[in-house]
Amino acid sequence: MRLGAVFLVLLIVATIASATAVVYARQMHRQQFIALNTLQRERDDLNIEFGKLQLEQATWAENNRVEQIATGKLGMVYPNSKDVVVVRP
Repeated sequence: MRLGAVFLVLLIVATIASATAVVYARQMHRQQFIALNTLQRERDDLNIEFGKLQLEQATWAENNRVEQIATGKLGMVYPNSKDVVVVRP
C-alpha cells in the first residue's frame, strides 16, 4: 500500500506541474501575441508615413516647382540660343 500512495502523490505532483506549465505557456503566448499586434500596428503606421513622405518628395521634386524656385529665388533664366555653345571633340 505504501508504494501505491507514493505513486499517487507522484501523479498528483506531475499533474500540478503539467497544469502549471500549460498556464505559463498560455500566458507567454498571450504576451507574445500582444507584442506581435503592437509591432504590426507600428509597421502599418510606418508604412503610411513612408507613403506620405514619398508623395511629399515627389511633390517637392516636380519640374514645375524646381523651375519656379530657380527663376524666382535664384534668378536663373533659360539661355538664349546665341549663348549656347556646342563643344565638339
